[in-house]
Amino acid sequence: MPPALDKLTHGGFTIGIELPLDNDWSATGDAKRLRDGRRHGVPDIEHHATLAKLADSLGFRALWVRDVPVYDPAFGDAAQVFEVFSYLGYLAGITRNVLLGTAAVVLPLREPLLTLKSATTIQELSGGRLLLGVASGDRPVEYPLFGRDFESRGASFRDQVALLRDGARGSLPAGVEILPAMRTPLPLLVAGLAQQTPAWIGTHMDGCLAYPGAPADHAQRAAAWRAVAGDKPYVSFIHLDLAEDPHEPLQRHRFGARAGRIALSEELAAMREAGVQHIGLHFRRNRRPLAETFAEIAAEVLPAFHSCALEYTA
Repeated sequence: MPPALDKLTHGGFTIGIELPLDNDWSATGDAKRLRDGRRHGVPDIEHHATLAKLADSLGFRALWVRDVPVYDPAFGDAAQVFEVFSYLGYLAGITRNVLLGTAAVVLPLREPLLTLKSATTIQELSGGRLLLGVASGDRPVEYPLFGRDFESRGASFRDQVALLRDGARGSLPAGVEILPAMRTPLPLLVAGLAQQTPAWIGTHMDGCLAYPGAPADHAQRAAAWRAVAGDKPYVSFIHLDLAEDPHEPLQRHRFGARAGRIALSEELAAMREAGVQHIGLHFRRNRRPLAETFAEIAAEVLPAFHSCALEYTA
């Protein structure tokens, strides 16, 4: 298993954060968005660097960024705004320990050799902290804009995975290489099936990025994943609204829940029991200031799950 995946799952279950670092889907955040003149789904990223450094210092295990090449009002989500690899390079420079994951890069939209070079660049600059989540994409509007064929994206995905695996050695003339070279294999995690069979995914990918769901959903999905992939990591996400009252019970909403920290800990324990090995928390619905929320989770929740010592490297 690539070292970054070992770090992701060290101790059996870990907690990270999905960007953007904004709560613009809360009532307060949406009111601010309207005052700022931002369109729906375009986050307030004014404090993103401060919050990323805070998440790193508090011990969250990974920061996850999404690949949304163009803002489509019909889709309504600009994610973290920045181009994914450029942003990871920036985050690599301002953080020290936290893993840096993509959830997920749409391979068929990208030029394969440049994707490889971008990934190995981030791997080198971050000291091996890259987690390369990949996908085939599900937004047909993007494919014509990039001159790509939507119907053949499954075949393109397989070809690009092969190139990422061998460092393009089979695709370049003698003596030509992509630098920086891969020092260790790139950890490839797949979002969805990427137009492949479960057996192909289980054989060729290093981990699974699963759609959000309740613990019962994950128990079934994780079992299906392990049937084809063995003990490779199974990762998912929760859209969290952390209540101020630590005793507030969990109330589910689309993609996640509102809960006090006690119910959150119980939900995370149930996720772990269901076979999830890492959860990325998404805070766009969160009503409280994010710095305050991060600090409470780090002080009251992380210790129960990140209890095993982890050797960090600069």
